[in-house]
Amino acid sequence: MSIWPQLRRSRTVRAGRAPGTVLRCGLMDTMLADLAVSVVLYFDRPLDDDRLAAGLARALDRVPVFAGRLRTDGDALEAVCDDSGVPLDLYTVDGTLAEAMGRVTAAGSELVDPVDALAARVGGAPLLTVRVTRTADGGTVLGCSWHHAIGDLHSFMLLLRIWSAAVEGEELPEAELVEDQDALLDRVLPAEDCGRPGFRVPAAAEAQLLAREVAAGPRANRTVQIYFGDAEVDRMRAEFSAAAGRRLSSGDVLCAHVLGAIRELDDDEAERWLTVPVNARRWLGLSPALVGNLLGDVHLPYRPKDGPAALAGALRAAVEEFPTAHLNLRSNLGFLASLGRARLRDCVPLGFDPQARRFSFSNWSRFGAYRVSFQGHRPVFFSPAANYPLPWVSWTVEGFGGEGYLSTVVLPARLAARVRGAEGRAALHRFRHEADALPASASAVPKVI
Repeated sequence: MSIWPQLRRSRTVRAGRAPGTVLRCGLMDTMLADLAVSVVLYFDRPLDDDRLAAGLARALDRVPVFAGRLRTDGDALEAVCDDSGVPLDLYTVDGTLAEAMGRVTAAGSELVDPVDALAARVGGAPLLTVRVTRTADGGTVLGCSWHHAIGDLHSFMLLLRIWSAAVEGEELPEAELVEDQDALLDRVLPAEDCGRPGFRVPAAAEAQLLAREVAAGPRANRTVQIYFGDAEVDRMRAEFSAAAGRRLSSGDVLCAHVLGAIRELDDDEAERWLTVPVNARRWLGLSPALVGNLLGDVHLPYRPKDGPAALAGALRAAVEEFPTAHLNLRSNLGFLASLGRARLRDCVPLGFDPQARRFSFSNWSRFGAYRVSFQGHRPVFFSPAANYPLPWVSWTVEGFGGEGYLSTVVLPARLAARVRGAEGRAALHRFRHEADALPASASAVPKVI
């Protein structure tokens, strides 16, 4: 694919009215305020950027925080729904859609305009960007990046569904903004939870190590994408469920299998920790229309000698016991109160511990990425882009056209090369049969193993 996209049109999309609502960012929002998240959707048909812009304007009217800006009031981070707008740029490239799909995780692939999270945090910079890229063979790439402080993937997918409905002329889904997320949580959380905060304050020496890890990430790490077919996952589920003595989900077994195979390829037999983010809305009885970062997490030890089936079973039990055994949002609020909001930037999440090779598994499947439609066309491929090049971080989504699963994993460069090789393919695809039919798109993207 040409690495020199040609800018054809640039505009700022606005809803046309500014409600002026001020949202006080909660603890989780603020913890994520130095991060942006980028995703890419691929369509095998041309999409009209005027219709996309008009639909986005209607969606921003329904979810105005994405068109707003951040500001700091004392120690509090706030999002102001002032309709400052969303930049939407149209590009063309000489390459094909398949070539663009092969570059989704490459640094500098120029399929997304990443939100500048740090600039946005101090005010003035956009909280959402959209890049529309037309490929030479008539495809369209829709690259979106948003500031993590205003919402999790659930929040973005809500915006995406509203945007899709606006373009298709359908009834728009509802969205709810929270003016003070911590106050909301204080009303709905149980009086006591697991008692373990989800973040910590590292000592000065460790903080320096973490800062160097972040700075070296783009040079030291590589992103690997692995496609698992439905039949492959079904065999995995059957074997692991039998071994665990209970029914397991696809997410349970994929997490355990990917982690187990990577640890095997890394010749690492030590006990290490796994962190799995959990959407807390359902567990707290909150509306699925709520926008924000309503996340908890599960932390589990993994001992390779126990095998991946044991880990999959432990993960299923942990998710089912989440409200009583792992919910920690009340503890987070208490930790903040004792620490002081001014020191929040000194904290790091428990799941961020690259020195200890702590693995993070985010399950992005079942959020409806392949059910959105623009001008009658659904995505043929959806993927995270080159988000944070930090090792031991992973995301799993549905695969090509919504079939199977695609796991995106960031690993140290040498281990990534081993995973991509014959030994890695054999370990990761030991449940695949030669007769398994793979989507045509999968064979067109040779970098996906």
